[in-house]
Amino acid sequence: MAEEEKYIQDQTFDRIDVLEKGQYENCTFVDCDFTHKDLSGYLFTECTFSGCNISLVKLNKTAFREIQFKDCKMLGLQFDICNEFGLSFSFVGCQLSHSSFHKTKIRNTLFKNSQLKGTDFTEADLTAVVFEDCNLTKAIFDHTILEKADFRNAYHYTIDPENNRIRKARFAISGVAGLLEKYDIEIE
Repeated sequence: MAEEEKYIQDQTFDRIDVLEKGQYENCTFVDCDFTHKDLSGYLFTECTFSGCNISLVKLNKTAFREIQFKDCKMLGLQFDICNEFGLSFSFVGCQLSHSSFHKTKIRNTLFKNSQLKGTDFTEADLTAVVFEDCNLTKAIFDHTILEKADFRNAYHYTIDPENNRIRKARFAISGVAGLLEKYDIEIE
């Protein structure tokens, strides 16, 4: 007989490191450490993760719907294997370095005050995504849809305009060098 999944609603979890498999709705996770845990198949709806360590967590078919991540350490995550249905989240003050959004559709996502070093956005749909005060050192944009994306306050990015769709994307004049890097020219 299959194990029945738990449904948990309106709960706050503080400083835990084990999470029972189930569906979590309108829950808050504070200072939790899920490093190296397997959250595959879990469903999170309208939840907030604050100050959590979610690094190197397995996310196969994990559902994130209207999730807020605040001040979380989230290194090496594969968002590209999450449940695509309703996938939506925001990241504020997070360390998302070396994570993958390969081929994900995450339109209108907010990345604010976050580290996205070495993060893979290859073939992702980032239409109208906002990168506010984000470090994009060595982030990979390859055949990525960046239409209407906002890079005005992002820094250290390298984007090839010939290899990505950047129509109506917004950039600050100080970041234009990141669009021309492949030409090996000097801008003063």
